[in-house]
Amino acid sequence: MTAIADKIMKQVSASGCGKWVCSPKDFLHLGNREAVDQALSRLVKAGKLRRIGRGLYDLPRFSDVLKRLAPVEIDAVIVALERRDGIRTMPDGLVAANQLGLTNAVPAKISYLTDGSSRTVKIDGITIQFRHASARIMQWAGKPSAPVFQALRWLGRDAAADAQIVSVLKRDLSDDVKRDLKQNIHYLPSWAVQLVHSISSDLDADV
Repeated sequence: MTAIADKIMKQVSASGCGKWVCSPKDFLHLGNREAVDQALSRLVKAGKLRRIGRGLYDLPRFSDVLKRLAPVEIDAVIVALERRDGIRTMPDGLVAANQLGLTNAVPAKISYLTDGSSRTVKIDGITIQFRHASARIMQWAGKPSAPVFQALRWLGRDAAADAQIVSVLKRDLSDDVKRDLKQNIHYLPSWAVQLVHSISSDLDADV
């Protein structure tokens, strides 16, 4: 094992999370690209790292439940792609609505919006679709209330105004998310403004 390979494994171990996904770009401080690529290839052949997609690696983890290697952590993949490619992403509206308990519909594909280019990425047999979105939409990326914004957009004016939808959001959203919604209310479509007021009506009046 080369010195660069040893340093790569130390850095991966120091990440503090066995589910961390990395790319060659994470190790360019250790040597030039060719040397890093060669070290990663050796680590994969030695079984110390797993290649999960083009230029993406993780630590192979065995699942006692599945009795085989644990599946890739998609969230960790997305973070690695954001870090490597200098992009921002957000789950699409259906995924957000499902995560918030607003629909039982399950997305057929893993789909994200991005300020990068539209493309499809294959990770360990899983297809992830990235669709370019406008700056107006991507300004929500990273905001605590981004999933709510996405879910409301997906639901649309009429469905989002349903009393049950408003009730679920009012009950389940944290105060921090509600405050973030109110602070960014001027970025919402006009029809969603009154919904946000209803959802966050239990906050202090001075928020």
